Amino acid sequence: MNRTTRTVLTTTLAVTLAMTVAAAPVAHAAGPPASPDGVPALGGVPAVARAGAARPSVISLPDGFQPEGIATAGRYAYFGSRATGAIYRADLVNGSGRLLSPATGTPSLGLEVDHRGRLFVAGGTGGDARVVDTRTGAVLASYRFAAAPTFVNDVVLTERAAYFTDSYRPVLYRLPLGRHGALPSAAGFTTIPLTGDFAQVGTEINLNGIARTPDRAGLIVVRSNTGTLFRVDPATGGTTTVDVPGHTFTNGDGLLLVGRTLYVVQNRLNQIAVVELNRAGTAGRLAGLITDPNFDVPTTVAAALGRLYLPNARFTTPPTETTPYTVIAVRPR
Repeated sequence: MNRTTRTVLTTTLAVTLAMTVAAAPVAHAAGPPASPDGVPALGGVPAVARAGAARPSVISLPDGFQPEGIATAGRYAYFGSRATGAIYRADLVNGSGRLLSPATGTPSLGLEVDHRGRLFVAGGTGGDARVVDTRTGAVLASYRFAAAPTFVNDVVLTERAAYFTDSYRPVLYRLPLGRHGALPSAAGFTTIPLTGDFAQVGTEINLNGIARTPDRAGLIVVRSNTGTLFRVDPATGGTTTVDVPGHTFTNGDGLLLVGRTLYVVQNRLNQIAVVELNRAGTAGRLAGLITDPNFDVPTTVAAALGRLYLPNARFTTPPTETTPYTVIAVRPR
């Protein structure tokens, strides 16, 4: 890619992030939030790589953390543990970090943060979701969507709702947001059955990552086991296959939309597929692949400070209490 093209794309990413700050998901990032009572600080987790005062391209997470999801707000990133449900906050500028919210006993998978400083968390096998205050770590609300078998995997925010995927069920869960973003009651969610082109295949992971369409009228989801993208009508649950000739998104995991560019993490393939979509999100073309020698089964992706950040889930490494985990920063395309 020539320098002019890279500059244009990087500028587009920065502008889109600025628009996001002014609109929907971005939390307060003026300074570190206070520690909640009883939650130990983990300050001093070092950056693995630095170049003078440059931002690190590899950041350490606590040993044994087993990260899955990521959400960013300004210079900060939030990570959920698929092992314990704890939430960790890292400073992307200097690599330091601390525990924000303690273990819950159920996973914390996909994450999304809004401009009110609220982190929406997908609860995996717990069949639930919760909303966490990014300043205090307090749980503001909890929702139980389904009983086993369930795997609430990822979440995306719109102006009026939060939508969650379930990898074991052909549905989306919708949390409506009221005036000024008011959260619904514990029973105030709806379950949206998916119809049309999408059909559950096998017993392994199906629905995974979720994002909005460029025109903001629909949603895009990826089915991991077949590598297929689908456009979803959030009002009806109707689905159509997104036509991307010449590429299958096998092991598709986290999704990130920036403008009309969709980044699709293919976890065990250690790559990000870059797709240029039409406005409706019904079709696209593969614009390239992003790889990095430091990738070790990255799962999800978020944009911040002109770069893309991905936690290494290390699914192929047996987890222990001392297994190291990292976050990798790469340039967008």
